[in-house]
Amino acid sequence: MPLPSKDFRDLCSLIASIKSEKEAALLLKDLLTPQELDSLTERWQLIQELAKGTPQREIAQKLHISISKITRGSHALKYGAGGFRRFLKRARAH
Repeated sequence: MPLPSKDFRDLCSLIASIKSEKEAALLLKDLLTPQELDSLTERWQLIQELAKGTPQREIAQKLHISISKITRGSHALKYGAGGFRRFLKRARAH
């Protein structure tokens, strides 16, 4: 896998510099469209449900999304870079 581009690293640095939930909201609202924000919020909701052990069909009904979206989220949770697991632990600690 190639190393991230400088632009990607710059974006990661920008995100890492966020100091509060309010700052995060300001940046996300400027950086993303409302649809992209909805999509990311939905993705995080389904990841949290998967981590709790909620069956995929139940998640689909609860969030009104397709099984294929949930399956992609499940694959990312199981085989991704580990970010979801790290932040799920952090979310549980708060």
